[in-house]
Amino acid sequence: MACTEVYSMSSPKMEYVEGRCFSFINSSTSLKLWPMIRRTNSPIRRGRKLGVSCSLPNILSPLGSEEDASVVPSSHSLEDEFSHVTKFKMSDFKIRNRVSIGLGGRGDEIVFEAMVNDPHSPLYKTRVVLRQLISARAKRRGRRAIEVLKRLARRKLMYHSYSMQVHGYICSSMTDENSSFTLVLGHHGSSSLRHWLQRSDWLPTLEATLSLDQESVRRVGDDTIGGPAISRQLRLIRILMRDLLIGVNYVHSHGLAHTELRLENLHISPVDKHIKVGILGNAADFNEADTVDGTSYDNMDRRRMMIAFDMRCVGFIMAKMVLRELMDPTIFAKFKAFLTKGNDPSCLREFLLHAVKRNSSAGNFGIQILDRNWGAGWHLLSLLLAPKPLDRISCLNALRHPFLCGPKWRVSPSIDVIRWSLGSTTVRIAEEYIYGQQQRSRLAHFIELMEMLNPYPKPKHWLGSFPGKWRLLYCTGRHIGLTLRQPSVRVLIGEVYLTISKASTPKTTFSAASHISFTVMPSGDWPHDKSGVGGKLQVNTYFRLRAGRRLYLQEETDTSKFPSATPDAQASAVKRLSGKTWRKAIPVNEFPSSLSVAKLVSTETEVTMSLDKPLSGNIEVAQKALQEVRTQIPPEMFDLSKIVCGTYLDSRLLVLRSVNGSALVLTRCTNNS
Repeated sequence: MACTEVYSMSSPKMEYVEGRCFSFINSSTSLKLWPMIRRTNSPIRRGRKLGVSCSLPNILSPLGSEEDASVVPSSHSLEDEFSHVTKFKMSDFKIRNRVSIGLGGRGDEIVFEAMVNDPHSPLYKTRVVLRQLISARAKRRGRRAIEVLKRLARRKLMYHSYSMQVHGYICSSMTDENSSFTLVLGHHGSSSLRHWLQRSDWLPTLEATLSLDQESVRRVGDDTIGGPAISRQLRLIRILMRDLLIGVNYVHSHGLAHTELRLENLHISPVDKHIKVGILGNAADFNEADTVDGTSYDNMDRRRMMIAFDMRCVGFIMAKMVLRELMDPTIFAKFKAFLTKGNDPSCLREFLLHAVKRNSSAGNFGIQILDRNWGAGWHLLSLLLAPKPLDRISCLNALRHPFLCGPKWRVSPSIDVIRWSLGSTTVRIAEEYIYGQQQRSRLAHFIELMEMLNPYPKPKHWLGSFPGKWRLLYCTGRHIGLTLRQPSVRVLIGEVYLTISKASTPKTTFSAASHISFTVMPSGDWPHDKSGVGGKLQVNTYFRLRAGRRLYLQEETDTSKFPSATPDAQASAVKRLSGKTWRKAIPVNEFPSSLSVAKLVSTETEVTMSLDKPLSGNIEVAQKALQEVRTQIPPEMFDLSKIVCGTYLDSRLLVLRSVNGSALVLTRCTNNS
């Protein structure tokens, strides 16, 4: 826009900084800045009023394509546009000879520190950050950051607490497109959140910087100070995540989306102990209609999509804070590829257990943190990274999530969180492979509860989620793996998978293939070297989905060693559901007489077995090896026709019931597993 500015100059010279563009590397050291800056003196006539005709480039939407910085006329003056900030001169600052690399910006920006030396300025002797913008696109980002400041500065307390402060700007000449434009920002420490996390001693250093005291602990509802490293790290992540969500929600409540949330744009102020969200140079307006192609979109849909984009960025930030292994670019690239391939984020745990090394330097603290509170961290991370934008959690709901609320805060769990907690606890118990009577009883209780809370009881809901690769995790009717008995042939079971694919016609028909890998060891005793002859066994069949019901007969008795649906287990499930923990969410007074299930009608079954090489040329040894495999593996995996119905299905877990009442718990595998 065109404007005219008239003012008098009391100084015969005006100084400004011209610097060549350079980029910073990730480091916590400092660099000498003087060789990269030179001062230029421009003579100006003394005592005369200087008339400057200026033109501001059009403030483009950050989501639009990059265009040339065209000059758009306007009737507003520069003072009217930027009246809420201060226009500085370069002579108002004393440039420091060192700059932290943690403050480095883009390739078209030069960032350095300075001290305000103007005694008439309210910022006298205050450290600031000067961000000189070089390219036309960078200058548009700078003016956009000043423009959106009008909204955020209305609530000064929130603005000063959760946003990087913009004090003003320095502009040498608005008529010349090649002139410099510099933002004057508040100094909130010399390192970004990325540089904090990259330090080897980041946990104690960051705790000391934030001065974690009773007040800080109260803010996250925790009841402990110090303690093991995992508890300390969890408490710190809660503080940082809550601060970040409050700051992002503050931006969203003013009709803006940040669109550039990442670790480099977040700073921790040692003064007020808050996370500062970076400058809003690419902020997008919710109510700005897109009329480039002649169509306008609903403002509500635009708002949801932009908020969902920011929440996905928050999910990436949370993943890097919790899982330190993701700071490695190669591992983070695999992490993003897992999501872009269409995998469900709820299966992240199954994927990361294979992608992250067990002997990593971080000690797998992140996986243990996310496993706490019945897997609440995995649930929050899956909601932040949901594939559909409308399914992603909002800032306010995330602040109420059990993962970010300490034990002192009573949070009423939703039905989705209850289902997730049951499934996560079942997986954790099954992974321990200690199947005593107590573990088997707990697993039977949790499976009964999961079946009662089945989110997809009708077969039509199974059509999309049923296909996939499932790994056998537990069976209530058979102890999977080795026991104390002495087998005639030593066989070590590998993985057991059930692959379900959708047939072409009709749409309710599925093909199921059971894959069992094992190793036959020739030694009579168990050797230290578990190598041997590898083998595979595959069972193929077809299933048709039908609607059915599972009946509970009160008079039936089961004398098997591993009961799955005994009256005792049912009574215990009713007792659990009627307790204080479950009563508010599920008002159940008595065990139901029947449940809706997806009935599976199978056809002919085909079994094939293959070995890498012959077993000493003796067919009797091969028969004993096959018998040992059948002894260790549930019979339902050999004869898929014994599976009669599916009683539970979600994005992670699948529970199938056999003809004798045994329950098979399977967990979904990703394409990378």
